[in-house]
This record gives sequence, C-alpha cells and structure tokens, in this order.
Amino acid sequence: MKKSRIGVLTGGGDCAGLNPALKWVVKTATDERLIKERGIQYEVLGIHDGWLGLFNVNPAKWENGTDIVRLNDDIVRTWDRYGGTMLGTTRFSPYDPKNDVSKKIISNIKKMELETIIVLGGDGTLSAAAHLYKDGVNIVGIPKTIDKDLPETDYTLGFESALNVIVEEVDRLRTTAGSHKRIFVVEIMGRNAGWLALEGGEACGAYIILIPEYDFSYDRINELVLEGKKSGRRYEIIVVAEGAKPAGGKQILKDKTTDSFGRATLGGIGEVIAAKIEKGTGVETRSVELSHLQRGGAPCAYDRRIGRHFGIAAVDLVVNNLYGNMVCLKNGKIGCVPLTSIFGKTNLVDPKTYYDADRYNGRRTILSSGK
Repeated sequence: MKKSRIGVLTGGGDCAGLNPALKWVVKTATDERLIKERGIQYEVLGIHDGWLGLFNVNPAKWENGTDIVRLNDDIVRTWDRYGGTMLGTTRFSPYDPKNDVSKKIISNIKKMELETIIVLGGDGTLSAAAHLYKDGVNIVGIPKTIDKDLPETDYTLGFESALNVIVEEVDRLRTTAGSHKRIFVVEIMGRNAGWLALEGGEACGAYIILIPEYDFSYDRINELVLEGKKSGRRYEIIVVAEGAKPAGGKQILKDKTTDSFGRATLGGIGEVIAAKIEKGTGVETRSVELSHLQRGGAPCAYDRRIGRHFGIAAVDLVVNNLYGNMVCLKNGKIGCVPLTSIFGKTNLVDPKTYYDADRYNGRRTILSSGK
C-alpha cells in the first residue's frame, strides 16, 4: 500500500474553529475505512508555531524535537471542544522582506518527505502558502480569520464564535451603561474589513455602527447621540471597527511597528470617538476595546461544524492531488478555489448593499420593492 506524509499547521492570529478543522484533517486522513478505499496510508505530522516550526525543525531529528508531532485519532479526539490552536501559531512569514527563509523551509519540507502541507490561515499565511505553491510545494489551504476578509469564500473559521463574544460582552456592558446613563463605544477587531463590527453590531443591537468602508463624521455621530437622548433612551451602545476613520482623517495606529507580513497594528479609535462624543454632547461616554477577547473561548456550534467540513474537504483535495487550492464555502456548499485567486485581495463590506450611511448602522431595507 502506498504511504504518504502530510504536514498541517496554523498560522497568523488564533481563533475558535482551528482545532475542529485540525481534528477532522487527522481523522479523515487516517480513517481505516477510507485507507482501504483509497489505497493510501496517510501519516499526519502537526507542525508547531506555524511556518516557524518548519524553519526551526532539524529534518534529521524531528522525532526528538519540539517543532513537529505525529498526530493520530486518539490525540485529536477532544480537540474540537477547545478554542485557539493546539499546534500553536505565530505571524512568522517565510517571505519576510527583511529575512526571506523560504528556501530553507522548502528544503526542510523535502528532507522530511512531506508530500503535502495543509495550511490553516488568513490572508498573510495563505499568501505565503500561494508563494510556496508557486515554488513547487504541494499546498492546500483552509480559510480562518475572525475578520472574514478573505475573498472567494462566504465564511472563514472563527468569525461566528467572535460574533458570539461581541454579543456576550455588549450584553454585560448594557447593565452598567443603563445604570449610569452612559454611552459605551465598543471597539471591534477586523482591520480594514467591517464585517465583524457590522454583523456584531447588528447582533447586539448597537445604536451606531462604524466601519472602515464608510468614513464617518463626528458631528453626525453627535447628532445621532442627541437624537437618541431626546427620544428618552437611557444609554446607547456604539460599535466601531478598529480600522474606521473620520472623513479626511487617518486610521489610528497603536504604534509604528509592523508584523512580518508588513501590516501595522490598528487600535485606539474607540477612545478617540468617546472623547469627541462627551465633549460634543455632554453625555458621559466610555470606551472599551474588546481586543483579544474576540479570539478566545470555545468554538461555537457553527465553527465546529464548518471546521469539520473544511478539514474533510482539505483531505479530499490532497487525495485527488488538487494542490494549490483553498477549501471554501459558497452559497451553502463546500468547494475550493485557487490560492492565487485570493492573493492580494480583500473581502470588504459594500456600504451600498449592507450599510445605512445616514443612520450609521445596518440597512433597514432588505427586499427590493421592484421599482
């Protein structure tokens, strides 16, 4: 019987949904019934800490090291119950312009006789995967990011679980906001995509939602706040994406550093907006940055289900030698798209379709009147 070795890794930011996908990659690849049907016996090696594990590993002594672990059904049996990633993750890039280590990583893959690498990641990690595929590595991708900013797929692992966290935390904020007649500005992750803020804000009933795809006016925010106060509301919740900015202004950065994928760290717009509201309206306003809370916790039911489906589909691609593809969800069906089709692209909110620019919130009309 033919034998084949698969490597699997998680890269970039952690999120709920990774472990369910990892579990089902292993279970599907090593399923005894499927082994007989396929005539191929797969061995799955878990790579710790993303691409960094493939850089650090000693190919001749990997079984005695800490960068690689052999995975089987017993090891991954309970993984789908837990958030984060059991394999660990980093934002280490093989193609960092300051330190390109792609040749060493490719060499280590060959020396370890890894026929395929299954990569769970967002735009940065999967962009590196697309590069490696062009350089001759057999790659299969699984989309994950709480930002839901990857194109060519209707869903990315971690998004729904992050929405649940937003709703839970805002529900807690409502009690103190109502008690003190305060406005709370809640800053949400998402980088340049407003999906997490928009859908999270809609789910938690936010009064105002600010997204990166539509620049806002401080004066208009204050007008809406005063309208709410005149109508008798005791408090308001305002949800703002970390990448949102005022018309004519710039995004707020936490610092001037960038990661190995060249991306700056956004953050702080919530605090700025809160100060503007309090000064402009006289209403006591506080800001809360949910930050990494959105990444944490156990995966919700949806992420467990889609994680399972994505993991199984990734192994299907390997079995059928369909390398260079990413599994995806489109129109309710699991499929795949070339990794090159997502390279350098971002799935952004279309304000004309999903956003009410006057209310600074989700649309209040959905079905067309036909006129």
